[in-house]
Formats: sequence, C-alpha cells, structure tokens
Amino acid sequence: MKLPFALLALLAAGPAFAQTMPDTPASSTQQPAAATAEGVGQIKSIDAKGGTLTIHHGPIAALGWPAMTMTFKASREALQTAKAGQTVKFTLNTPENEVVAVQAQ
Repeated sequence: MKLPFALLALLAAGPAFAQTMPDTPASSTQQPAAATAEGVGQIKSIDAKGGTLTIHHGPIAALGWPAMTMTFKASREALQTAKAGQTVKFTLNTPENEVVAVQAQ
C-alpha cells in the first residue's frame, strides 16, 4: 500500500521540480569541446593498410586522459610522416580521435 502512495507523491512533485529549473537550455551553459588536442608520445606501430597508429602517449590534459598506449585512426599525411620508435608531438581531431598531424621531437 505504501508503494502506490510513494509513486503518487513523486508524480505530484514532478511539476514543482520542473519549475525550479533555469529557463536556459543546458547546451548554452556548456563549453564546446575543442576540435583538436595535442599529445607527445612514442609511435609503437604503424598499420598503413588499416590506417592506424599505435602511440604510447603521456597525459593529454585537454581530454583528461592519463598516459597510456592507444591505437588511433590516422590521416594519410600522418601515416606518411610517422616512423615506428619515433618520439612525436601529435595532433588529434577530437571528435573522431584521429591523428591528423605528426611532428618528430
């Protein structure tokens, strides 16, 4: 018997909670995500046929990522520039997490 009463209480309280919400949409208060981020790491492997680079990178503060080894999609230009074992500064296109530029360090 208590469950239906609790459910009714929640349903009745719903409009009250809605009235306390700000009138501005949530998207207007959020910062847009950066289109690119940069990292530094060592290229562990290159898969030109698969279009990927495996990089052991340091922390990437802009994305809140700790140091780790990841396999990324890579642009044709990045694949042509990369060399296995090389320490590089790389640029990620963040929506796709694609390496779009590689610069030897």
